[in-house]
Amino acid sequence: MSNDAATNSAPPGAGRFATTHWSVVLSASRPESAHYHQALESLCRTYWFPLYAYLRRHGYRADQAEDHTQAFLASLLEKHGLRLAEPKRGKFRSFLLAALKHFLANERARAGAQKRGGGRKILSLDCGNAETQYALEPRDELSPEKLFERSWALTVLDRAMTRLKAEAAAAKKQDQFDRLKMYLTAGKKAVAYRNVAAELKMSEGAVKVAVHRLRRRYRELLRDEIAQTVATEDQIDEEIRQLFAALAC
Repeated sequence: MSNDAATNSAPPGAGRFATTHWSVVLSASRPESAHYHQALESLCRTYWFPLYAYLRRHGYRADQAEDHTQAFLASLLEKHGLRLAEPKRGKFRSFLLAALKHFLANERARAGAQKRGGGRKILSLDCGNAETQYALEPRDELSPEKLFERSWALTVLDRAMTRLKAEAAAAKKQDQFDRLKMYLTAGKKAVAYRNVAAELKMSEGAVKVAVHRLRRRYRELLRDEIAQTVATEDQIDEEIRQLFAALAC
């Protein structure tokens, strides 16, 4: 995998391939897979910040958290550690966090991390941006494990929203999306359509239909994001419940 294979520049929907249950994990664990690099990129994009936030909350400095995140992911890929992730063993993110804890237990110093992969970056992490994002997290209320879960939940929601935005742009409805996206998570009683309908030169009824379609598509994209690391349809529903539970903490 090249140094730039998992940069933060391309949107989550770019270069996507058809996904099925556990598909991304399977592809990322098999170098011979046609979608190997895409799958690795997808996993790195989803989990690098939750891992970084976990390390920061555990007391590591920003530079240490970045180095350990880089080194852990490099070690996991070099040793084909993703092959140990199986649906019957539980959630993928639980596997990933357990693997990180094992990695940290074996690390005695930053030099060890550099030797095991920290010097060869597989992610183009913007540490300044990571710290800005980390600064928005609750300071003392959440344990490192709960912050990991919350960061994962926010990342998944953001990836689904970014894909929805890309679809709107492709359909030449970017302006409509920009004005309606605020309603995607709003309760029905909190939504007033009259003003935005006037701005978009649409009827209030047409705005309601557009919002309904956006909400439906957003749910579909969210399920697709989650499906990539679970084994069954029932597990998607369970993950969505846990996603919102993590955000409620």
